[in-house]
Amino acid sequence: MTPALLVIAALILGSAAVALSLRNLIHSALLFVLSWVGVAAFYLWAGAQFVAFAQILVYVGAVSMVVLFAVLLTRQGTPTPIETDSIPRVIGGLFAAGGVAGVLGGAIFGTPLDVSSALPAAASVKEIGRQLMGPHAIGLLIIGIILTVALLGAVVIASQERTDNPEDFS
Repeated sequence: MTPALLVIAALILGSAAVALSLRNLIHSALLFVLSWVGVAAFYLWAGAQFVAFAQILVYVGAVSMVVLFAVLLTRQGTPTPIETDSIPRVIGGLFAAGGVAGVLGGAIFGTPLDVSSALPAAASVKEIGRQLMGPHAIGLLIIGIILTVALLGAVVIASQERTDNPEDFS
């Protein structure tokens, strides 16, 4: 392993671990942005420049801004109390995690490790750009619409008037 890969791995894993351990949602979102930058650095290290720049544009640029706007627009002034009886939630979370781990494990172990059967080398960045702006332009438009709807949904949720009684939180 090269030192650059170790630094990138430490950046990704460290920022994700700290983001998961913080209780402040804004700080966690910003640390996940740093983790996504680390993933883009990994793609650059691996020689996939187009994927790295797409990572920067899509995740660091668009998705992180939507997440931050959604968090900032939907924050409530008074925290809601957390119920202490959460055993069914933990069991449901463990089942969901087991399902995801099973699907990922099946995909990993079902993939042949023979390098000769791998796909040919990727096209140039210019050819990928032509494909994205030609036959696959509708996919980019749909992604843009989904992100816009998510941001508008956050604005609608945040703009609803709340009639909170002070007795509800005591």
